[in-house]
Amino acid sequence: MIIKSLAVGPIQAVCYIVGCESTGKAAVIDPGDEAARILELVGQAQLEVDTIINTHGHFDHVGGNSEMKSATGAPILIHAEDAPMLGQLSAAAAAWGLQAQDSPEPDRLVSDGEHITVGSLDFTVIHTPGHTRGGISLLCDDSVFVGDTLFAGSIGRTDFPGGDYDTLITSIRSRLFVLDDAVTVYPGHMGTTTIGREKQTNPFAGLR
Repeated sequence: MIIKSLAVGPIQAVCYIVGCESTGKAAVIDPGDEAARILELVGQAQLEVDTIINTHGHFDHVGGNSEMKSATGAPILIHAEDAPMLGQLSAAAAAWGLQAQDSPEPDRLVSDGEHITVGSLDFTVIHTPGHTRGGISLLCDDSVFVGDTLFAGSIGRTDFPGGDYDTLITSIRSRLFVLDDAVTVYPGHMGTTTIGREKQTNPFAGLR
């Protein structure tokens, strides 16, 4: 598995390019902005974008959907509960004094337990609501891409529409902390961590 990452846009959301070594096919997870930079990195890694996956519908994570789909033709995947947000990205960004392009409608709605195949890679969808109602995490081998559910030493915000603190804590404890301690966590902002490290050191109430 090939993993490339770059922080994009004014809010510096992390976009992940996850490629299959045997086929060269790749998933682009959360193309929040700067699609040209993302595609340049895809090209440098000699990969081909097969699928665009959104961990949730906030504009800083999906604002590049339109350009990415236009450039690659790859389908856009998102959980059904966050799908309506894709058509409201420009308004959501404007509330922050920023700009974003509305996304095309998703090509596929994913749900908990579903599998997304990219080349020989298999991503298991884990519904992890709390930051948004339709937030998902993606488990592939010993890596999990968690969007804004869990950060190194922190958790996602729950004060946006659709957010709920208790739901987020439940998602983390019952859906992520049941994974092996050695699983590497790839969050939507800042650096990587591991499940074991967060179980031991994350300071938020109820996580220990």
